[in-house]
Amino acid sequence: MGSTSKRQLPLSSSSSSSSRAASGQGNAAVRSKTPASRRSVTPNSRVHSNEDDSDSGRVRVAVRLRPRNADDLLSDADFADCVELQPEMRRLKLRKNNWSSESYRFDEVFTESASQRRVYEVVAKPVVESVLNGYNGTVMAYGQTGTGKTYTLGRLGNDDASERGIMVRALEDIIANTSPTSDSVEISYVQLYMESIQDLLAPEKINIPITEDPRTGEVSLPGAAVVKIRDIDHFLQQLQIGEANRHAANTKLNTESSRSHAILMVYVRRSVHKKVEDEISSQEKVNRSDVPGGSRIPIVRKSKLLIVDLAGSERVDKSGSEGQLLEEAKFINLSLTSLGKCINALAENSPHIPIRDSKLTRLLRDSFGGSARTSLIITIGPSARHHAETTSTIMFGQRAMKIVNMVKLKEEFDYESLCRKLEKQVDQLTEEIERQQKLRKNDTDELEKRLIECQNTFAEAEKNLVTRSEFLEKENTRLELEMKDFLNELNHQKDLNVLMRDEVASLEMSLKHSKQYQLENSTCQQVLADTTQMYEKKIAELIKQLGDERARYETAGEQLDVIKKLLSESQQKIQQQKTENSTYQKALADTTQMYEKKIAELTKQLEDEHARFEGAEKQLDEAKNLLSCHQKPMQDEIDELKMRLHEMGRHQELSVNELQSLQSEYNDLLSEKATLTEELHAVNQTLSVEEKQRKTIENELVKLKKLVLENDHDFEDKKSYVKESIGKESSAFGAPVGLHKSNPSRETISGQRATIAKICEEVGLQKILALLTSEDLDVQIHAVKVVANLAAEDINQEKIVEEGGLDALLLLLRSSKSTTILRVASGAIANLAMNELNQGLIISKGGGQLLANMASKTDDPQTLRMVAGAIANLCGNEKLHMMLKEEGGIKALLGMVRSGNSDVIAQVARGVANFAKCESRGIIQGHRKGRSLLVEDGALTWLISNCNTASASTRRHMELALCHLAQNENNAQDFKSSGGVRELKRIAAESTREDIQNLAKKTLKSTPFQAEIHAEL
Repeated sequence: MGSTSKRQLPLSSSSSSSSRAASGQGNAAVRSKTPASRRSVTPNSRVHSNEDDSDSGRVRVAVRLRPRNADDLLSDADFADCVELQPEMRRLKLRKNNWSSESYRFDEVFTESASQRRVYEVVAKPVVESVLNGYNGTVMAYGQTGTGKTYTLGRLGNDDASERGIMVRALEDIIANTSPTSDSVEISYVQLYMESIQDLLAPEKINIPITEDPRTGEVSLPGAAVVKIRDIDHFLQQLQIGEANRHAANTKLNTESSRSHAILMVYVRRSVHKKVEDEISSQEKVNRSDVPGGSRIPIVRKSKLLIVDLAGSERVDKSGSEGQLLEEAKFINLSLTSLGKCINALAENSPHIPIRDSKLTRLLRDSFGGSARTSLIITIGPSARHHAETTSTIMFGQRAMKIVNMVKLKEEFDYESLCRKLEKQVDQLTEEIERQQKLRKNDTDELEKRLIECQNTFAEAEKNLVTRSEFLEKENTRLELEMKDFLNELNHQKDLNVLMRDEVASLEMSLKHSKQYQLENSTCQQVLADTTQMYEKKIAELIKQLGDERARYETAGEQLDVIKKLLSESQQKIQQQKTENSTYQKALADTTQMYEKKIAELTKQLEDEHARFEGAEKQLDEAKNLLSCHQKPMQDEIDELKMRLHEMGRHQELSVNELQSLQSEYNDLLSEKATLTEELHAVNQTLSVEEKQRKTIENELVKLKKLVLENDHDFEDKKSYVKESIGKESSAFGAPVGLHKSNPSRETISGQRATIAKICEEVGLQKILALLTSEDLDVQIHAVKVVANLAAEDINQEKIVEEGGLDALLLLLRSSKSTTILRVASGAIANLAMNELNQGLIISKGGGQLLANMASKTDDPQTLRMVAGAIANLCGNEKLHMMLKEEGGIKALLGMVRSGNSDVIAQVARGVANFAKCESRGIIQGHRKGRSLLVEDGALTWLISNCNTASASTRRHMELALCHLAQNENNAQDFKSSGGVRELKRIAAESTREDIQNLAKKTLKSTPFQAEIHAEL
């Protein structure tokens, strides 16, 4: 919105205290005193009366006929129009019946096909030109509801420029004929709604009083916003804001019926440069002689244009108004009646003009019988059904044509601007002298500062260069050491491989030697059998170790799967695999060493057996020698020995076969080792890829943290309280209100929301929601803050719910123990609860019970404020009331007042007001009966005891809740027993909101409270 000020706005700008000359007579108390102009810049102001044309001050009246609409065509199909236009004669015939009619003459008559441009040029453009020349002007539309007043005056013409109304076209001409450097154009836009003046550009300003200067008679509106217009686009923006805030409703006569009188006030200030030597006194010449330049004095002309869009008059039986619409219609007809009385009195030159009967007539006192040039356009419809309303409108215009205003021009000497100009020149000259005196000193100081800065910069750069060089040297040394360690590890691995290969070759050679020794010595069969048994045991142990190694390998595979899922433990798992691999290699080396030892033992045993064999040969020779002597006794022993040798040979063959199988198993073990090595290498590669992905995610998370940290300080105050500042001043307390405050400017808020939207686009909403389940508490906090900011925008709420964001937030409320997470998650749910569809989902997923439990467990005021705001939004949905009560939501809401925090109490009061309003609506519509659920939970006692002690905004919520609870007849006994009737009487008399006062008065007039009131009287 443009620049605004809170200065009083003059509504009358005639400049002299002379009486209105056009009427020729006046009342000493009312009409003899014409409102004076706004205070001049200096006492030397001049007023000129425009008396060249005796008829120039008369109110100009034009009539415009609305085309037939669908309702007229349907209802008047068998009847002729009641109005006949004669535009060439500027006359209008009004038919009473088929044989009788009356003719009326106006300043201009517009047919149904008249364009918006022609209407503006005939009705408003002469007034706009007078305003540009320094005269006050008024353009007003009057007529029955639905006849095109707002279309004629306030049409914006966004889709079709030819449909633009008088407001837009008038401002186009004013802006085109004023200079932005020397002239100024300012506007105010107010509405008179139910005898209350409200600012349409600043809707929080209501009940603006009308004040009158007792010395000058000037009427003003203190506190109304004044906006300086830069261009026509700026004006259209302000006009759209005003139209959006204006009260309108749907009636049987008009789907968009204006329920208030709208007044656009345009203030024009123009500078006039001309010589005034022949028009000023000699004293003024003396004063002017001191002015540099001599012959020219700044002169300004101040004028004002009022464009008044009156609400349409209506008959209740035709419009079908009831309830609030009926009250609005009463005030509209009352103000229009007061205006008609003033017009009648002025037209008949009555000695008394009832201007003070209505705020509307007080605002328009300068337009009728004052000093403004006034044009009135009356709008009528062709339908014979509204013959009485059309006749009344025409007679209003006829009486207005008899009024003659005293049009006056106001010029003022702008000595203040001249004084400011001279003071500015003196200041400039003084500054120039001081600048010249200090120029050398400043130059010297600047050169010295630059020299010192250069020296400091050089020293710092040198220091940074040395530090950088040392850092690079250390880094280079570290990298060289790491490279050496890596090369040493590779060489060590290579040596181990060579050593293992040599050991395998040695084992093979040992086996060959073993075969040779076995063939040479047949007596070692028994020893071989023992050796074979020992080898079997060792092989069994080796197979068991191999099974253990395979089990370890399977365990390692399972651990690798776990590593893929848990990236944070990947480094530990890699180290574990390396440790197991080294263990495996150590076991293999131990096994090889054991084989070597056993082969050495076998070799030693074979040598011993060889020695025994030699001894046996010697004994055999001795036996042969003895054989000759004892051949027969020894023959049996020889046969037995042969059998034993044959059996030992058989055992030797079995041992060789077993040794071969052992060799094959050893080769299989080597192949399995190679396979494990390849798989371990693949696992290492996979882990490296996973590590890169983890680092990428960590980088994204760091980026997310940095972006979110910019909004941390404002997050607690931004949770959709932007809408709360509007909801506090609106009477529609049932509307959902979020949890953001409007402290930052709109630009700051939009920039922060753009940052959050950018984060969502870059990272993705699904990833952000996935971070809500992270084990890192800081990550969870930042993620939930981003989700809460996104939930503050309506466009993001559906996406958050679809992606499972609501479930994740409810899970946080259920499981998290962090106060920050609980507070922010509650605020995010409160933002989502502003949508009616989301409200049902929150309740169906157990959100109501979670919020109630949260309210009973925490004492943190900020968390309680978030929880109370969420429950207050849910209270605005009548379908959820019973479920809220069953889940303890109402008791939890009332229980949060224990904190004593004003913000928490304000949210509790808002929730109670929402709940009571929905109950009242349900009772009026007939689909709800019985005693209020709030009364059952003790809300009435709390409201009565705190209604007069809370802050202004909280008190309005409480007063509204009491009024709505009182509309339920089943609550009457509770009101009587708890003193609620007395509180209603206080609200009707002392409430700061006029609409709440009216609601309390209406409630007190109902039957249940009449007996109580009479008893007190």
